[in-house]
Amino acid sequence: QVQLVESGGGLVQPGGSLRLSCAASGGIFSGSVVAWYRQAPGKQRELVARITTDGSTDYADSVKGRFTISRENAKNTVDLQMNSLKPEDTAVYYCNADLERLTLRFRGVWGQGTQVTVSS
Repeated sequence: QVQLVESGGGLVQPGGSLRLSCAASGGIFSGSVVAWYRQAPGKQRELVARITTDGSTDYADSVKGRFTISRENAKNTVDLQMNSLKPEDTAVYYCNADLERLTLRFRGVWGQGTQVTVSS
């Protein structure tokens, strides 16, 4: 089964850090962009950060300077390092990418999501 598997969420106090990981399973990243999104209760899903194959990155204004996205192409993984976390960062975080397996391409695959809760 071709899928994205996220890990690393949890409960952290304001000002703390978490590292999320997204791994391609059953396939490999296809295309250049892998992205992290988040969705807070009652809000629309929003783009947090994205990265291309050559390492170019793009961040939402709300996380610039606090979050860092990185990828290891050989391992088909993309991480999101989150520092100086705030209560408003609380959300379910999702990974999104195109995957391929043999000759098949799967566009816009979403992971199952991982909960991040920032609270004292």
